[in-house]
Amino acid sequence: MNTEAISIITDTIRQRRSTKPDKMNGQKIADAQMETILETARWAPTHGGTEPWHFIVYAGSSVTEFCRQHAVLYRSNTAAESYLQGTYDKFFHLGDLASHMVVAIMCRGNLPKIPVWEEVAAAACAIQNILLTATAMKIASFWSTGGMAMHPAMKEYLQLREDDQVMGFLYFGYSNTTTEGNRSMAQDKITWAVNS
Repeated sequence: MNTEAISIITDTIRQRRSTKPDKMNGQKIADAQMETILETARWAPTHGGTEPWHFIVYAGSSVTEFCRQHAVLYRSNTAAESYLQGTYDKFFHLGDLASHMVVAIMCRGNLPKIPVWEEVAAAACAIQNILLTATAMKIASFWSTGGMAMHPAMKEYLQLREDDQVMGFLYFGYSNTTTEGNRSMAQDKITWAVNS
């Protein structure tokens, strides 16, 4: 047993936190580092080898441009009685301090026998690989599924196929603050089925 490797992996998992984009400090991540982070997605488990994930990467001024388009989509797809200027402003400025923003997509594979939920699960595992690698590199991250992420208008804006699904927006940057993590105890979530 390689206890050192196990310790590194478990420590990285325990240190992963969600850092909201407005808590990032604006410092830029080198594109090569982002490529290293995103490369780890391909090692996620995938039934039938469909690898049902795709990532659209925004860097530099394209991050703020995407956020402005997100705000416009919110405004144009929200009924007047539900529209909130504060929500529009939040979406408009969400990426101001982020270095990179990645739209994570589940791209349905070409094996119809594989259930959609397995494709979604594989894409989520790919995202977890990405988030853990960012953590290991001391890069803050945030996986957002809010706003227009799941709205048909976003899917149309991104020109996705009917069976594709937005998994969320991943924000990356550096942060001067750390977020405390609260988790229940493992034994509260585990049941052992053991013969007596």
